[in-house]
Amino acid sequence: MKVLNFGSINIDFVYSVPHIVRPGETLASTGLETFAGGKGANQSIAMGKAGINVHHAGVIGKDGLWVLEQMKASGVFTDYVRVYEGQTGNALIQVSAEGQNSIVLFGGGNQAIEQDDIDKTLSSFGGGDYLVLQNEINRIPEIMEKAASRGMRIFANPAPLDEKVKSWPLELLDTLVVNEIEGQGLTGRTGSYEEVLDSLVRAYPSVKILLTAGKDGAYYGFGQERLFVPIADAPVVDTTAAGDTFFGYFLASCIEGRSVKDAMERATRASAITVSRPGAGESIPFARELDD
Repeated sequence: MKVLNFGSINIDFVYSVPHIVRPGETLASTGLETFAGGKGANQSIAMGKAGINVHHAGVIGKDGLWVLEQMKASGVFTDYVRVYEGQTGNALIQVSAEGQNSIVLFGGGNQAIEQDDIDKTLSSFGGGDYLVLQNEINRIPEIMEKAASRGMRIFANPAPLDEKVKSWPLELLDTLVVNEIEGQGLTGRTGSYEEVLDSLVRAYPSVKILLTAGKDGAYYGFGQERLFVPIADAPVVDTTAAGDTFFGYFLASCIEGRSVKDAMERATRASAITVSRPGAGESIPFARELDD
């Protein structure tokens, strides 16, 4: 069994600000830091630090080679990452004094996936292997269909959500991971977390649903089964990679054979550590920090 994350790799430029900038406002930041990031890379780092073997595929520029080194140091295999002549994807991130964030993305290499990248990478994976996807690279429907034809189990976190996600073959998924806003966007249903979860379960009856709700915990639904776990309390410094940590640790824990409830609780503890630290990939804890 192998895990492939076909996902984004970013360079994050993180500005510390008194509050998230308002339209028309010019705001002086109190600090600027540069981190490795991207939802794809963050989730691979989380899985690597959780202790499972994860292979990452994607495209970066030469300006992002240092990010690969950091991913490798977190236990991620990067042999399927192609280096091209353009820029690595990047994110401009504002982090307020309360630890909330606002993010602007530039696709760069994340939007330069070619058919040859897909075919060469997927040729090394097959039945029983796992594929992880987000919504920060191009050609995702093609990747999903080819992975499904090879018998791979697909876990998708379609963030940031946009209209094109609704055209994805989501019925091919094993597990769909969304927050409450993404869940509402996919179903058009507002209401309580439980109502949004129920609407997702009805819309995608063959797919397991994991609904993250920030400070309000996380919910799981499949068929008639429903689970909930509350958050683990922690001081909030930066929430940038909290959801990616949760997803990465959840999948890693499931692969290890833990129950869904146990996997959710472990992912919650990992996310609590992440939000207590600055940065994205760097803030994600190693398994020994949870399990000691």
